[in-house]
Amino acid sequence: MIFNKDSAQQVAESLLQIKAIKLNPANPFTWASGWNSPIYCDNRKSLSYPPVRTYIRQQFVAAINEHFPNAEAIIGVATGGIALGALVAEEMGLPFAYVRSASKGHGMQNLIEGDVQENQKVVVIEDLISTGGSSLKAVDALRDFGCDVLGMSAIFTYGFDVAKENFENKKCALVTLSDYDNLLEIATKKEYINKDDLNSLSNWRTSPSTWNK
Repeated sequence: MIFNKDSAQQVAESLLQIKAIKLNPANPFTWASGWNSPIYCDNRKSLSYPPVRTYIRQQFVAAINEHFPNAEAIIGVATGGIALGALVAEEMGLPFAYVRSASKGHGMQNLIEGDVQENQKVVVIEDLISTGGSSLKAVDALRDFGCDVLGMSAIFTYGFDVAKENFENKKCALVTLSDYDNLLEIATKKEYINKDDLNSLSNWRTSPSTWNK
């Protein structure tokens, strides 16, 4: 679910303005998965723009206070959720830790960096949800350690059906600041895209693995 309709559109517009999200149906991008995509999203760029960074942090805090009021710690997902999670934790006066994409290959071989406790109620922070696979690996790691994962909050989701299914299967609540539907709405309203672009972008979300093949 999105946290708030008005803030969802503000976040989407800000990401378009700073080119953290790029829309180009005529010259699609190629994802690491091999999918052709009319959209490229790098929400880490928001960290370079203080007004955008501040607004996103404030919306994360508001979303967590509303949906996960019992949170005892904030956990970032490497790498995009680390800086964002630290900012949110600082604002909320809560402990912070992060989950690596893989265990460190030396020393203590940690997967979770920072101090977390068994039964501690935690909220996971991400920058972007596509299929949800890598994000939910972090949830698994925290649960295996013994944490009580209240849910996850992310800046943006494409809203793929597979992601919804993955989060439902893991019984992990997901609250995002913005999503693909609000992005297309604001991009159309602000004339970042035309009608033909909108049709192409809508078709892509329906079948991203076969789009423009």
